[in-house]
Amino acid sequence: MTSVQHVIPAQEESGTGRRFRAYTAKHLDMLTQRAGLPASTRLAVRAVATVLPFRTNAYVTDELIDWDRAPDDPIYRLVFPQPDMLPEADVARLSAALAADVPDAELRALAHEVRMRLNPHPAGQLALNTPELGEEPLRGLQHKYPETVLFFPRQGQTCHAYCTYCFRWAQFVDEPDLKMASDDTGSLLAYLRAHPEVTSVLITGGDPMIMGEPVLRRYLEPLLDPALEQLESIRIGTKSLAYWPQRFVSDPDASATLRLFEQVRVAGRSLALMAHFSHPRELESPLVAEAVRRIRDTGAVIRTQAPLIRTINDTPRAWSAMWRTQARMGMIPYYMFVERDTGPQDYFAVPLSRAHAIFREAYTSVSGLCRTVRGPSMSATPGKVCVDGVAEIAGQQVFVLHLIQARRPELVGQPFFARFDPAATWLSDLRPAFAERFPYEELT
Repeated sequence: MTSVQHVIPAQEESGTGRRFRAYTAKHLDMLTQRAGLPASTRLAVRAVATVLPFRTNAYVTDELIDWDRAPDDPIYRLVFPQPDMLPEADVARLSAALAADVPDAELRALAHEVRMRLNPHPAGQLALNTPELGEEPLRGLQHKYPETVLFFPRQGQTCHAYCTYCFRWAQFVDEPDLKMASDDTGSLLAYLRAHPEVTSVLITGGDPMIMGEPVLRRYLEPLLDPALEQLESIRIGTKSLAYWPQRFVSDPDASATLRLFEQVRVAGRSLALMAHFSHPRELESPLVAEAVRRIRDTGAVIRTQAPLIRTINDTPRAWSAMWRTQARMGMIPYYMFVERDTGPQDYFAVPLSRAHAIFREAYTSVSGLCRTVRGPSMSATPGKVCVDGVAEIAGQQVFVLHLIQARRPELVGQPFFARFDPAATWLSDLRPAFAERFPYEELT
């Protein structure tokens, strides 16, 4: 593949000393020319990027994208905005505004209007952002399940590259009121001491692995305090293994980061990297294999997950290839998710009935070592709802479902049923079967 580095100047991540080239919306026109897009389509892509975030890097553009197949290449579609991700009328208005070079304030107002129609915080995510400690809400913390707290470090609220399907896209756009982030580790520790039921902390974002080792250490080391005896595991959600494996191999602080991982294990905590791999090609580079080996040598576990995304990985072959490769490399397949009801969901969503068929066909073609994976799973307001299949019961075709995880723990593992709907793509599209309400719905 030919490099684009000769046409786009190198950029260094501030304060990290890494040779990392980040490409943002200002590079879009030049990059999309490489995909062979005509001027009108390039303008439409820029219009979508005023609403949804765009960021990629030289590793993705030079090592992962097959430019001979762009714009149909799945990795291209994974990171580059597409004109039909937004309603045609909105794209036309935004394109006209860009072509007319309207003032920035006017363009931002128009983009804000479109964003607010895209359900920027699905499943009540922003509301979960304010559990109370005394009288003070904790910004950047979600007590999502009784045993699990999510923490959003302020310095980890970007990524090495953005996925076009990301359900946390609102973290990366010019909407301060939609962001979840904190650098207050003191309040996090106080919250954990006040909630002994919490046994697991998930550091998430954005991507925490965008942070250099000294900053990452400031968040991880306090969690190793022996006084937090209830804390069993620390998880880090990351796409860095797919988008910048150099983070664990050749970056200046790669070795220091791995020593920090070892420190977590020595302190008696389990450390798990929740690695996002969306397509088999992301696993092909020798850099990824070396990064995985180094991480596993610290005693950390790597669990893999991704959503099922139309036009990117919506085939059984893609998923079975990913699971097999991951298991061979020593990673643990964990979740196939359903694309959430936010952002360009209509563009990426796969109907639940087809999602289960894809999962089942892939699942039946792999060994038991890969069958640690669960799915297809919807991370919805009640919890993680798994589609177990389609069945005929009492003459009625139904979805069979259960909660893998729930905000009300007594509901975990209990099967329930929904009327079959071939067009349904999300929990809110479903209606109860054999009951007036779903088990998680409160009586009114």
